[in-house]
Amino acid sequence: MEPSINHFQPSTSFFLIILLSFFNLQGLNLLSLATAIPVVRGNDTDRHALLQFKAKITGDQLNIMESWNSSIHFCQWIGVTCGRKHRRVTKLKLGKLKLSGSLSPYIGNLSFLREFDLVDNSFYNQIPQEIGGLRRLEALHLTNNSISGEIPSNLSACSKLILVDMSGNQLTGEIPSLLGLVSNLKVLGFVHNSLRGSIPPSLGNLSSLEVLGLEINALSGIIPEAFGRLRNLSVFVIFGNAISGIVPVAMFNLSNIRAFDIGGNKIQGTLHSDLEINMPHLEFFSVGGNQISGQIPISISNATNLNVLEFNANRFNGNVPSLEKQDTLINLELGGNRLGHGIEAMGKNNIFGKIPDGIGNLINLEVLVVGESQLSGPIPFNIGRLQKLNQFSVDNNFLSGTIPHSIGNLIELTELGLSFNNLQGNIPSGLGNCKNLLLMDLSSNNLSGPIPPEVLGLPSLSIVLNLSSNDLTGELSVEVEKLKNLGALDVSQNRLSGLLPKNLGSCVSLEKLFLEGNLFEGPIPTSLSSLRGLVALDLSDNNLSGGMPEFLVRFGALKYLNLSFNDLEGLIPSEGVFKNANATFVEGNSKLCGGIPELHMSRCNSKTSANTSLKLKITIIFVILGVTVVFSIFLIIWFRKKKEQMPTTTHVENSLLQLSYQSILRATNGFSPQNLVGSGSFGSVYEGILEANGAAIAVKVLNLLNHRASRSFLVECEALKNIRHRNLVKVLTAISGIDYQGNDFKALVYEFMENGSLEDWLHPSVGMNKPETMRNLNFFQRLNVAIDVAHALEYLHHRCETPIIHCDLKPSNVLLDGEMVGHISDFGLAKIHSGDKLNYSTNESSSLGLRGTIGYAPPEYGTGSELSTNGDVYSYGILLLEMLTGQRPTNERFKEGLSLNSFVKTALPDRVVEIIDPVLLQENVRGGKAAYITLNENNLGNDIHLQCLNSLFEIGLTCSTESPSERMDMSDVINKLCSIRDKLLRPTR
Repeated sequence: MEPSINHFQPSTSFFLIILLSFFNLQGLNLLSLATAIPVVRGNDTDRHALLQFKAKITGDQLNIMESWNSSIHFCQWIGVTCGRKHRRVTKLKLGKLKLSGSLSPYIGNLSFLREFDLVDNSFYNQIPQEIGGLRRLEALHLTNNSISGEIPSNLSACSKLILVDMSGNQLTGEIPSLLGLVSNLKVLGFVHNSLRGSIPPSLGNLSSLEVLGLEINALSGIIPEAFGRLRNLSVFVIFGNAISGIVPVAMFNLSNIRAFDIGGNKIQGTLHSDLEINMPHLEFFSVGGNQISGQIPISISNATNLNVLEFNANRFNGNVPSLEKQDTLINLELGGNRLGHGIEAMGKNNIFGKIPDGIGNLINLEVLVVGESQLSGPIPFNIGRLQKLNQFSVDNNFLSGTIPHSIGNLIELTELGLSFNNLQGNIPSGLGNCKNLLLMDLSSNNLSGPIPPEVLGLPSLSIVLNLSSNDLTGELSVEVEKLKNLGALDVSQNRLSGLLPKNLGSCVSLEKLFLEGNLFEGPIPTSLSSLRGLVALDLSDNNLSGGMPEFLVRFGALKYLNLSFNDLEGLIPSEGVFKNANATFVEGNSKLCGGIPELHMSRCNSKTSANTSLKLKITIIFVILGVTVVFSIFLIIWFRKKKEQMPTTTHVENSLLQLSYQSILRATNGFSPQNLVGSGSFGSVYEGILEANGAAIAVKVLNLLNHRASRSFLVECEALKNIRHRNLVKVLTAISGIDYQGNDFKALVYEFMENGSLEDWLHPSVGMNKPETMRNLNFFQRLNVAIDVAHALEYLHHRCETPIIHCDLKPSNVLLDGEMVGHISDFGLAKIHSGDKLNYSTNESSSLGLRGTIGYAPPEYGTGSELSTNGDVYSYGILLLEMLTGQRPTNERFKEGLSLNSFVKTALPDRVVEIIDPVLLQENVRGGKAAYITLNENNLGNDIHLQCLNSLFEIGLTCSTESPSERMDMSDVINKLCSIRDKLLRPTR
């Protein structure tokens, strides 16, 4: 598991915890509650100011403001405290009272106010400038509201301020440099706003400052050198900005520092192993997610109170200092550097040697993650002393020996990752004591012996249990029934044997079940019918026998089914997952028959047919279809002889849909501009709703003033009449005749694609009337669409009776249905390859104008070369690169010899972040992921995601290379894309 710089959520919570933990607020007795005073006559100025404040309150869920009335003195109103002598308002404390509204400028008239607290409410709009008139103000708490605008620059006039906290708002602009004049300030917090500009160097004059929180803003510039003089500073947090430059060396000698977090910036510079870090009270230290090079200073090991230590996602090299004194350490993150020795690597380290025996002394350690390094030797037996450890991950190393039995002492463990090592021996049964385990991955080792029932029956496991690619033997224990909450079970590629346990069906939460590559025998248990949530099921390469389970047809979520290379028999269903040849694998079962043609299985004879009635039903259906076809031919001939003025209907897909000019006129509201979806030189496309059944359709009306449009119409009819594929837009019918004005009329009616074109999603037009979620495709949606388009092209090139060349593949010709499945459309330029000749579906041999679209058409077409399937491959490569970069091939930046292909090629493999669509980078936010992709500028080595992204770019480059002979075949493209998707979806295997 890769370390991450996401050590806390992007909110004010961390800053507030630090503030409470490291700053003695009790010293600020101004924060203590005061006792209400008796009713007395008070100052009318204050009373009027409070009523004006009340007037701006627009929301009061707890009815707090009801107490603010003339029946009692204002000093007794809720939240109001007055001085005992002068009866003036000294405190206004309305925190956490569910109030909303704006701040009245009359607040500036409360001239005796010392504390103003509106924490955790919903106040909005700007802070009035009049607040600068509160010369006695000592504490200003505005945390967690929705206040916008800039920080009032005249706040510096409040010279007695000790605490200012405006964290968790929507403040913009810069931090006023005049705040450096407020010499009494001890706490200054602007966490989680939208502040920009540099950190004012004048803040270095605040000699009393103890807490400075600027986390999660848009600040840039450098850390001022003057900050090295803040001798009283205890908390310094600037995480999540764009601050660059170097850290002033003097800051490492601020001896009162307890929390130092500069992570998630662009800070550079070089640290040295002999750098003196003199912070004896240090508890939280993070420089993660920057661009710092050099070595980790040895002096950090002197900070014996450390809870969190993060050097991850930088450019550190060399050795890791001994941390055996850090027995309070809870979180240690070193990943994403070049630590150790050897070849430089991204996303991993080269830490070598053994895990030290002294690791057992870190008894408070909660997280130990050292994945993808060069660790060797055994796991120390005293690892069992770390009884607070909840995450132990050392995947992808060279560890050997056995898994120590003491690991069963780690009763707080929630995640155990030991995959891809050289571990051997048995799986310790003591792991059954780890009752909090959510994930266990011991895959790809040399483990042997049976799977302990104590491990197989851990009811806490809910994410993954992966024991694949070992040498495990024996049967699958009936204890497996206890895994009722498990999401994925993988015991593939072992030597397990015997019958599959019937109570495997008790694991009702399973989404992925991988049992392939073992010696299981007997029938597939019918009890598996309860696993209705399965997305992937692989039972291949075993000795399973018996009939094909019919219940699999009813598994609506199933997207991957592999039953190949067993001894199954009988009829293969044609419904459910079985009707998708790209998701179902049944080869290697000689006794199976039937199924959809794409599975290429033998036909079932009378012995294997379910019953004779099925054959009878099929015969009856064919007879009816035959009669229907004959009758339809008769009707067509009769209508032609009639030569009526109304249009007739040609059925491109043997569809039973009967449409007339009148019906589509009504469906499109008379071809209303409001129904117009798009238009081009060959015609316009309208959205419509059929009156007969309410079905949504798309009607492409040909522009017959363009003489090429008629030929395009014939080409598209010819291309589509005998092809059917889930990733091709379905043509319902074609209409050719005369409209109500006596003009020729031609139209194609398609199944409507409700999510529009890929062009709309990659390059949304300004002002598109779509919600925000409709404008961005996430990484996996793009990958799935790329696979959909590849399947369609592979079908056109290799699986049609005569190969078809699309000739105009581009984002606007890829349409998306309601489930975001991609469909290729617009075959107006398609060419049918018959033998060694291209059939243009006309009596002319000339091309229909330009062969394709500029930017997507292959370069050889421009020199007169013959059309070929390689041309479609080129267009696909450009399409794939466009989907990943968000850049059109016709972008103005691609001139003077630069192209989309060369733009990508020069950036691989180390500068992917510079070319990837920024929308995909925004998917990774601190504390969570939108769609598995987790790239960011400061963590280029994000293991499998970076590898897969580079592989996708390589596919796009190979497909769009200039030489047609060097381009990939679409069959190979599909295999590689599916392999990448499988690797991303099943990273534990």
